[in-house]
This record gives sequence, structure tokens and C-alpha cells, in this order.
Amino acid sequence: MRKRTLKRSLTGFWWFTLAFLYLPLAVVALFSFNASNSAARFTGFSWRWYERLLGNEEILSAFANSMGLAIVSSTVALVVGCLIGYGMYRHRHRKLGWLIVLIYLPIVLPDIVFGISEMAFFVQVHRLTGFLQPGLGTMIIAHVTFQIPFVALIVYSRFVGLDPTLFEAAKDLYATPIKRVIHFMLPTIKPALISAFFLSFTLSVDDFVISFFTAGPESATLPIYIWGAIKKGISPEINAIATLMIAAVAIVAAISLIFSRRRQA
Repeated sequence: MRKRTLKRSLTGFWWFTLAFLYLPLAVVALFSFNASNSAARFTGFSWRWYERLLGNEEILSAFANSMGLAIVSSTVALVVGCLIGYGMYRHRHRKLGWLIVLIYLPIVLPDIVFGISEMAFFVQVHRLTGFLQPGLGTMIIAHVTFQIPFVALIVYSRFVGLDPTLFEAAKDLYATPIKRVIHFMLPTIKPALISAFFLSFTLSVDDFVISFFTAGPESATLPIYIWGAIKKGISPEINAIATLMIAAVAIVAAISLIFSRRRQA
């Protein structure tokens, strides 16, 4: 009897937690289809706010900036982070505690501190050299810097899970370093690379604080556009943008989860 009561209590707590997490998102999605301009009362179902998005040049420009920023920064972070992750694995028996701290620092550092430091650095470099003017270029660099640790740790965890004798077997079969990379390492860690890319992509699309401090006047992303528009009040159009972002992030997260499960299998 006690076990059944405990099980029901835990089940109820589970559903309460899910409702607490996702009901606000459901409300945003519902009001994105609101027929009226009201953000507090649902009067009917309509697609007009999504139709208005397709004709809004500012939103389309912000969307293009977000996608371009996410794709480029995730690709660069994937390459650099993969090399760092492999280096951590190769030298894992050495005393490299300071390197682990440097890898974890961008993850645990508050976004606002990271964003302000990036902005101050870019401003000083631009003042002294004329390079790194705030814009998409500085945003890409900033996003790469906080994406690299996630990629490096995912790749490192994948290498640690491999049997070390596999590397020796590849050498015994006279595989050159390039062949070992192409025919052994990359296929083996491919699920980790895909998961790391999608995680980096999601973090980039979702980021606001770091993007806000490193953006230029012509490089606003969707989160920055939403922040600027919401100061005038929440409208169904903002809800529509948020709903599309929620759907995009959910799809990317689902794809990443699928590849992660395949990797574990």
C-alpha cells in the first residue's frame, strides 16, 4: 500500500513538474494564433501573425543573422573543440588540471560577465587596430568561445569510452595517421560530433546576453529583436516568433537526442 501511494505521489509530482515547465510555452504558442491584438484574451484562431512575419524585413533579417551565426560558429567550434577534446584524451594521464579548469570556465561563468568581457576586449582591439568592429564577426568569435568547451567535453567523453587497444590495433594494421583519422576516429566519434554540433547550434540560437553585448547595429538576432520589440508590449507577433524558435530548438534537440541514443547503442 505504501509503495503504491509513493508511486502515485511521484507520478503526480512528475506531471506537475512537466506542467510547470511547459505550460508557459503552451500559452505562448496558443496566443500566437490569437485573432485579436490582445495578449491577455484569446478571441479566436488565426494565422495572420505568422503571415505578417513573412513580410517583416526586420524579422527576416534577424532570422538570417541568427541562422548564419549559429551555423558558422557551430562549425568552427566543432573543428576546434574536436581537436581540443582529442588532445585532452591523448594527454589525459598528465597533470593537466589547469587545462580542465580553463575548459570549464566559460561554461560556469555567468553569461553577463562573459559578454561584458568580450565586449570590452573587442572595443579595445578595435580602438587600437581598427579590426573587430562590433557585428556578426565579433558575435561569431564570442559564440565560438563559449561553444568550444561543450564540444571538447562531448568529444573527450566519447574518446574516453573507447577501448584503448583499438588505437593500437589500427597502428598494427599499418594505418597511417591520416587513414586512422579518416577510417577509424571520425566514423567512431561521428555521433558525438553530430550531437556536439546540434548542441552548439541550439546554444547559439538561444543566446541573448552574449549576443547583445557583442552585436553591431546591423547584426541583430531574433532574441535581440524580441527583446527590443517586447519593450513596447507583448503582441501575438512576438508570440509567433517565440513559438517558431521553440519549435526550431525542440527539433534540433530531438535530432541531437536521437543521435546520442544511437551513439550509446
